[in-house]
Amino acid sequence: MQLNTARLLLTGATGGLGQALARQLVQHGAQLLLAGRDAAKLHTLQTQLGAAATVCVADLTQTDGVNALTQAAQAFQINGLINNAGVSAFGLLQDQSWDCAEQVLQTNLLAPMRLTQALLPQLLAQPQACVVNIGSTFGSLPFAGFTAYSSAKAGLRGFSQSLRRELANTQLHVLHVAPRAIDTALNSPAVNALNRALGNASDSPEAVATAVLKAMAQNRLELHLGFPERLFAWLNGVAPSLIDRGLAGKLATIQHHAKTPNA
Repeated sequence: MQLNTARLLLTGATGGLGQALARQLVQHGAQLLLAGRDAAKLHTLQTQLGAAATVCVADLTQTDGVNALTQAAQAFQINGLINNAGVSAFGLLQDQSWDCAEQVLQTNLLAPMRLTQALLPQLLAQPQACVVNIGSTFGSLPFAGFTAYSSAKAGLRGFSQSLRRELANTQLHVLHVAPRAIDTALNSPAVNALNRALGNASDSPEAVATAVLKAMAQNRLELHLGFPERLFAWLNGVAPSLIDRGLAGKLATIQHHAKTPNA
């Protein structure tokens, strides 16, 4: 993907990674349609980015939001979509409300699938186009305490791979990105405490954004960030029982932090 001629729809634009992606994309010459639910934050970001950015306020878990953003993206004449919007929910499944789990599934899996489907005619009409799905290591390495989130991100990875194979004879390129923990407000205090207790590393939004842009420019198919997370994700694919045993030794720590108030 040539970033200096790209016209991209970026969802979740006001989050930590979203803002880092927006700033770096504009620096590389891209034109952006920024999407999110918080109008004030979107307009603040638009002001910072200048004439290269346009905004659309939309809730992608709602039909009206998807329809409004689809129309805005067609009018903007996008040739790329970055499905970055996401929410997390740390806690034991038995302690979570179904509304919470459903919101995670809707935001992280169903919304990007629905938006991508709506925009396929627009994207397929372009001489070059891309769909970038921001997943998670937990999509390949499902983790205790993140059952709904891991399920959604595993589904997003499957969606990315199947869509790529479905469109193999077109000019539409599909990239799936699986970052490890990112140092953003998406992580609750309990998640940060768990990461410290387990020694889990995290990356800055800027570092992840740089890696994503490089992968887009190189037309990569998959990008898995962080070591040893890449190794463990691969191992989970070939010998999941080893991961089962490894995580069993950490289960008490996970359960302790998952039951922390406001986890």
